[in-house]
Amino acid sequence: MPRIRRLSANDWQLLKAVRLEMLTDTPMAYVETLDAARRQTDTQWQERAAAMSGDASVTLVADSGVDGSKFCGLMRVVVKHPQDPEKPLQAMLISVYVAPEYRGLGLADELLDQACKAAGEDLGAHHMELGVHEDNSRALAFYRRHGYETTGASRPYPQDTSKRELVMERRLP
Repeated sequence: MPRIRRLSANDWQLLKAVRLEMLTDTPMAYVETLDAARRQTDTQWQERAAAMSGDASVTLVADSGVDGSKFCGLMRVVVKHPQDPEKPLQAMLISVYVAPEYRGLGLADELLDQACKAAGEDLGAHHMELGVHEDNSRALAFYRRHGYETTGASRPYPQDTSKRELVMERRLP
């Protein structure tokens, strides 16, 4: 099984390679386009890696190989501050990706377990929210297996507003 670790600000080149792979493999799954990602400068990638490893988020990367040079997967959790300060803090799961050769092997389960743990323990969140394309039955089943339920809320899907993104959430331990 690949090792799972946190992205650091120094991982900007890995982040760039991973993001380009994600956008090439599944372009409809992310708000950003491949062309937009390719246009970013090295300085922008460095800033992005620093932001993704800051206090308000946890970005997990899975890699393998002696030097960690083989990328396997990524999940990012960000703090979602509630509009009502009386409500508990929530986290949002975004940028979920597992490389094709690692799909179906349990890596996504392990990444999600660690993402939920980090959201609760490190970010102080009580719930985790995520969005799933209404036609992505595989993702819906995966999240349901992990205790997520649809909330009844949905929003237009950013890449195709004729479709919906279903909101799912679960309570964190």
